[in-house]
Formats: sequence, structure tokens, C-alpha cells
Amino acid sequence: MKKVYKNAGEAIFDISDGNTLMLGGFGLCGIPENCITALEKKGVKDLICISNNAGVDDFGIGLLLKNKQVKKMIASYVGENAEFERQLLNGELDVELIPQGTLATRCMAAGYGIPAIYTPAGVGTEVAEGKESRVFKGKEYLMEYAFEADFALVKAWKGDTAGNLIYKETARNFNPLMAMAGQVTIAEVEELVEAGELNPNEIHTPGIYVHRIFQGNSYEKRIEQRTVRKG
Repeated sequence: MKKVYKNAGEAIFDISDGNTLMLGGFGLCGIPENCITALEKKGVKDLICISNNAGVDDFGIGLLLKNKQVKKMIASYVGENAEFERQLLNGELDVELIPQGTLATRCMAAGYGIPAIYTPAGVGTEVAEGKESRVFKGKEYLMEYAFEADFALVKAWKGDTAGNLIYKETARNFNPLMAMAGQVTIAEVEELVEAGELNPNEIHTPGIYVHRIFQGNSYEKRIEQRTVRKG
């Protein structure tokens, strides 16, 4: 099975209008920058995006929002994106806000082949409206379905031609969970090496979960909020 692709544009060749995408990252840390840029250039629209957050106005998923390429955003935090706020308040964007732990667990369930999970998060709030619940040992839990995503787009520090991935520190975040969960997982890496060159004890995502991989370029690695002390 061919896994190595030349660049992001080739790797996302079959992502089309209306697809559901998982996008790794937390804030601007560990996001699939090259894949997002390629999607922006390709112009696919009506996307359903599952991500911890929606990027910022001019970076990350914010680029897709700016171009009106996103139909629905499923996320747990969206506070740094003014364009997201504008589209939401004007009724231009469908939004589903999910507790962060629930978001992570629904990704995990998809990767493990579990159709649904029960969680106490959201019980008694708007999150619970229209959802089935059950009581276990006297405590109420909501049933949440595993995500169904056509593609998972993840970013790793280093990978090999067999698709094995190693993430760098906090850039690990949602990437391993989403890498397991997509019907097709596309990984971009800062460094691509031959199979066998990675230490097996350091691999976070086994290559069996990764369908396509390429070495990215021009990573900005922005800092979302910079706070410094006075000298």
C-alpha cells in the first residue's frame, strides 16, 4: 500500500464537498498546517470540522472559516476567533460545542470501534437536550455516539514511510486519538524517515492507523497568546 505522498495537495486529493474532517491540534499547537492550506487552495466547501478549537482569524481552521468553507464546527473551545463569532451570531455557521473530555472520548471510541460511550459531563445542562441517559450506581450519565469522520488530518514531529508517528511534547494533544479514528488518516510530519529508523519504544501512533503521510514544510508554529514579564 502506497502511503508516502509528495505534498499536502496530493495527499488530500479526494477530500470533497460535504466531507467530515477531524483536525488534530490544541490551540495552534500541533495543527496540520499544510493540509489546512491545501484545503483552502482546493476550495472544498460545506465541510464538517471536528477539532478542539477553530484556530484564529488568519491561521489554522480560521482560514477555512474565512473562506466560508466550513458548514458545521464541532469543538470544545472557540474563543480566539472573531470570524467564527461573527458567523455564529449571524446564523451562517452551525456549531456544536462539546465538553473537552467528551470530545476526546468520542474520538477514542471511534478509534476503538466502540459505537457509544456514557459520560456524566453535561448532565442537567443544554448539552443533555435530546440525548438518551442512563443511571449507573445512582448517578446519571449521557450517552454520546462515537464520531464518524471521513478523514482525520494530523500533524506529527517525525514519521516513517510505514506511517509510524512520533509527536513532540504538547503537540501530541488530540493527534493520536484522531489518527485512530478517521476512515482515512492523513499525517503530515516535520521529518520523514525510512521504515525501521524510528525507535519502536518511542512511537505514539502505529503505522496501521495511517493511510497517507508526507513531509510538510514552512511550519510557522505560532504562539496563540504570548505573555511576558516586565524586565
